Amino acid sequence: MIAKVEPLTPARALRGPFDYRLPGEMEQVGIGSMLVVPFGRRRLLGVVVGLAEESELPPERLVEPLTALESGVPAELVRLGLWVADEYCSTPARGLALVLPPGTGTAGLPRVGVRLALTASLTDAGGAALTGDARLGPRQRAALEHLVEGPQPAALLVRAAECDHSTLRALEARGLIELGRVEQRRRPGLVGVGAIAPRGLEPTAAQHAALAEIEQRLDSPRGGRGLLLHGVTGSGKTEVYLRAAAAALRRGRAAIVLVPEIALTPQTAARFEERFGDTVAILHSRLGQGERHDEWLRLRRGEARVCVGPRSAVFAPVGDLGLIVIDEEHDSSYKQEGDPRYDARRVAERRAEQSGAVLVAGSATPRPESVLRLERLSLPDRVDGRPLPPVELVGSLEAEGVLHERTLDALATVRDRREKAIVLLNRRGWSNFLSCRSCGQVWRCRHCDVSLVLHRTSGRVACHHCGHSEAVPAACPDCGSVSLARHGVGTERLEHELARQLSPLPVFRLDADSAGDRGAVPTLLRRFDSAEAGVLVGTQMVAKGHDFPDVTLAVVLDADATLRFPDFRAEERTFALVAQLAGRSGRGPNGGRVIVQCLDPSARALRHAAAHDSDGFVSGELERRRALGYPPFAHLIRVVCSSREPGPEQSAAGRIREMIDPSVATVLGPAPLFRRAGRERSQLLLKAPADEAARARAVASVRRAVEAAAGDPKLRGASFSVDVDPE
Repeated sequence: MIAKVEPLTPARALRGPFDYRLPGEMEQVGIGSMLVVPFGRRRLLGVVVGLAEESELPPERLVEPLTALESGVPAELVRLGLWVADEYCSTPARGLALVLPPGTGTAGLPRVGVRLALTASLTDAGGAALTGDARLGPRQRAALEHLVEGPQPAALLVRAAECDHSTLRALEARGLIELGRVEQRRRPGLVGVGAIAPRGLEPTAAQHAALAEIEQRLDSPRGGRGLLLHGVTGSGKTEVYLRAAAAALRRGRAAIVLVPEIALTPQTAARFEERFGDTVAILHSRLGQGERHDEWLRLRRGEARVCVGPRSAVFAPVGDLGLIVIDEEHDSSYKQEGDPRYDARRVAERRAEQSGAVLVAGSATPRPESVLRLERLSLPDRVDGRPLPPVELVGSLEAEGVLHERTLDALATVRDRREKAIVLLNRRGWSNFLSCRSCGQVWRCRHCDVSLVLHRTSGRVACHHCGHSEAVPAACPDCGSVSLARHGVGTERLEHELARQLSPLPVFRLDADSAGDRGAVPTLLRRFDSAEAGVLVGTQMVAKGHDFPDVTLAVVLDADATLRFPDFRAEERTFALVAQLAGRSGRGPNGGRVIVQCLDPSARALRHAAAHDSDGFVSGELERRRALGYPPFAHLIRVVCSSREPGPEQSAAGRIREMIDPSVATVLGPAPLFRRAGRERSQLLLKAPADEAARARAVASVRRAVEAAAGDPKLRGASFSVDVDPE
């Protein structure tokens, strides 16, 4: 038998799979098996993507794998990983890497395996020794007495009995106890934050209708077209997800629940665990490698049947998949930034088609693409019947400082009434940039063509693109002046200002800086949740999925800043950000209000957000995009070429443009991009027709052009990245 193996090497020019002859002792090898194979002078880990009875190569040229690993991935996920590689112009190795067990290395054996713990159990002879006249030391007797209640981990037993492992070995030698090793699960901590709906609460009529449609799809052989659960904030979308997962489990099928942020994963998982117990597993990159491995293994074995996690959880190794939920489907974090730059929403659609599962994408502010593609289920009202909070738009130009007078008054009311508020400013740091008051020098990143952001707490200025940071300068290196100006406001400075003006009301900050440590986000949210009163200030992380019934005020500062971005999705993102944060207010009996500070209160996106008018916004947005030929009425592909020195990136971009078939897409560029992480960059943008066949032709043309350029010796100094459907 011949195994067709894709070696896990990232080289673009490498064309697999490669044939290996399987020896008799590897009869169990199948699609998805992982093999250590000789590859030239190296040994690499490879994945079996196919089997054949014979090879095109003569037998004497075939070699055998070195080792077959015990672990492997389902054949369904092998197909999905290869599809991702093909769909997003990546390599098979990078596509397959998405579906492998966590901790899998590329050059040999996996780096992480199961953890075995030494356990002790009482034998019949040990029980008789306790009741008879056997000679036992005090520590031996204490150890036996603790084991009367049942087997125990040796580490706990030696502490409880105040003995050591030599005592246990002596008891084992006498036949009084048995020592063995069992798997010990490394279990992630789950943090329940915010409101949790009680069990047994009767669903609303709209929830009933949505669940009835989902259950009908679960009973259909192929799941059917994807569903868009369009519900206002507080309409009970999570309860629909929970009941839909229960319906899938009753039918013997599994569920995957995707959430947009790692920060939200423990909260959502806690809600599912409260409902379904230990059958819930969580997968995300902030877990320790051992925790990720053990959760992945529980899903692979079928011990866990519900997986909760961010975009990478779409590759969870569950069998008999019946339901995929995409919560907050509008969120751009479902798009992967690194190669392959897959969109988890599209991958979820593909996986649902493969497995006959039902796809449910939920949001209060759905994307225009989803409104057009998916069949809609509507939850138009909040479950408690309360109205959505009123939204007030105020002009930032009228404000004397960072906060408008109306905003200050509203925050003061929260302080005086001992209530809670959430304030969003989508800029972290203290100030946007530093400049010299004498000569105008601006401190810029040495690796990127951008200014450095001041972080006063750490005493450093930092680049938010490449991570470079340096100490805050004491003087200007050009003119020697010590007079430095700080421009703009970030969340760090806003936290300081709010703490000063609202004292003694506690202020909590949630952004990428405060959330750096593992477990920091759940801890901070739990502190805010348990506080009697307070203000949560932060970037867009504060607008995502949180359910705090005692929040009575939501504030968005510089709300139309995103409208100034050169991005056709700028209005969509502005609308979603404001509408989502507005939905965090007024979920409890005290009601709520929303204040939005902006330069232009008449902006279309802000007016629709203030009216909680998602349908009106999407309708206008679809008309605008149809007129301009933007998604969902076209497909975009972005190709970025980069190099250490100026020149190769432009040559590479020009060469790729020459090789792309002009009949499949309109090509814009090459156009220079700002330098990032020390690399010069140039980009091409392709616009292809909206239908799937045209998209496939454009992707194939780009793939061929990039692979040819990557193998061209004249372009050796250039690197390439392809982003299909860029966000």
